[in-house]
Amino acid sequence: MKSTTAEVDPGSYLLSRTVDGFGFAKQEQSNSTEALSKNRPVDDHPNDREQKRIRKWRKMIGVGGSDWKHYVRRKPHVVKRRIRKGIPDCLRGLIWQLISGSRDLLLMNPGVYEQLVIYETSASELEIIRDISRTFPSHVFYQQRHGLGQRSLYNVLKAYSVYDRDVGYVQGMGFLAGLLLLYMSEEDAFWLLVALLKGAIHAPMEGLYQAGLPLVQEYLCQFEQLVKEYLPMLGEHFTQEMVNPSMYASQWFITVFSYSFPFPLALRIWDVFLYEGVKVVFQVGLALLRFCHDDLIKLPFEKLLHALKNFPAEAMNPDKLLPLVFSIKVSKRLEEFKREYEKRKERPLPHSLPPLSSSGRLDVLMDAKPGDGSGSNYSNHESPLPYNVEEIRPHGGINRFRSAGYSNCARKPS
Repeated sequence: MKSTTAEVDPGSYLLSRTVDGFGFAKQEQSNSTEALSKNRPVDDHPNDREQKRIRKWRKMIGVGGSDWKHYVRRKPHVVKRRIRKGIPDCLRGLIWQLISGSRDLLLMNPGVYEQLVIYETSASELEIIRDISRTFPSHVFYQQRHGLGQRSLYNVLKAYSVYDRDVGYVQGMGFLAGLLLLYMSEEDAFWLLVALLKGAIHAPMEGLYQAGLPLVQEYLCQFEQLVKEYLPMLGEHFTQEMVNPSMYASQWFITVFSYSFPFPLALRIWDVFLYEGVKVVFQVGLALLRFCHDDLIKLPFEKLLHALKNFPAEAMNPDKLLPLVFSIKVSKRLEEFKREYEKRKERPLPHSLPPLSSSGRLDVLMDAKPGDGSGSNYSNHESPLPYNVEEIRPHGGINRFRSAGYSNCARKPS
């Protein structure tokens, strides 16, 4: 099917607005944001060191990923080490598909995505449309009303809501799909979303979005236990101030840090998350608390909550935070906590998430606004979008987008 891209030219935004290397509008007053954005090279011609790293990755995955599985079997420790150092941005989309198992799902299900988008209807269409403008609103790809980015995001979310009607659509899913669409086509993004929620490689994550958010409840319970064990003084302070993880960590799990974290850090976390699983979300959360431990332990309730949603720029620097993340070992304890949780999950938990509103929306997610101290280079303010469903439904084809403007890396001249 042919793409209909004439109505939107992502490159035109780059000319009309000042954006960082990822395509987000720069915040002139945020020096920390600009510093963090430099973690990603914006030059279409990477330096020699980066070129060498890219060549290593190309050799590792082979043409189109043909050698990937063989290399992983032979040298899993090399793969893990390189992923933790960060995937080259120009290869990120392909690598994400390989490590998540979504490429296999796509090849095994030809034509399914097209069927879901073109010929099926979803009960969640209006809700999806209402949320589109809240997803990365300062990114050039998603800014234009009815533009390519918003149409693509609608298509992916609508397709998944039809594919899995038990889950349907929940607000936080838009940030996952929105992130993926910056690095791959609609169809690729859809199958990666399926791989995550249905568990192609790691444990299924659909419980994050099912009624009652059962997996969120489980993860928050486990995280609270980890805080008390790994950071006992801070855990005791949280208890005294009556602060529990549902007040600050829900969106970490629901959006895998894509909602309010600086984009360079979010990408590095996603590299590891797709390869190693959800344990890295726990590790990042603990690392942030450990990094800011001495400050957090002095704060009263209101200031504590604010600080937990607005970490300092230094804590959000990938080069400083991630070594601490990888030094925290949680796999064994998570398995033990999971077994304990399953034994007592029929009993009411001491802490629970704020309830869903009558519309089924995640109030806890939208209450957590990114602040200036987070170093985030985008905001997710509410912006009403008076769409008509018929205006945004695909007409004559499925848009496919590969954000070459934000994922370029020069190939070695032949």
